[in-house]
Amino acid sequence: QVQLVESGGGLAQPGGSLRLSCAASGGTFSNYAMAWARQAPGKGLEWISGIYADGSDTYYADSVKGRFTISRDNAKNTLYLQMNNLKPDDTARYSCAARYGATMGDRLSEYNYWGQGTQVTVSS
Repeated sequence: QVQLVESGGGLAQPGGSLRLSCAASGGTFSNYAMAWARQAPGKGLEWISGIYADGSDTYYADSVKGRFTISRDNAKNTLYLQMNNLKPDDTARYSCAARYGATMGDRLSEYNYWGQGTQVTVSS
């Protein structure tokens, strides 16, 4: 019922920054809690951040806390992930996900809708 399309990935140097966007359509965006997850080469899918449907609370995995910031603009039906002080270990494909409801958690199984992902590569 909701389609998600990520953008903003690319190549960054260590210590650099990127901002990812996730555009939602086909549903009422403000009814969905949202999350970002990533999958590095040869690794499993890792939940990294989530945000309540109204943006009132946010959560982060320890691996990104203090460097990444999740936000949303419900008027624009868009979710964002600002990534600062990037590290080579941040290299992964980043996907956004949606869960119908006001709150979110860190369990990947909670999310019913997923985008196709956008590649982030951090290398010097």
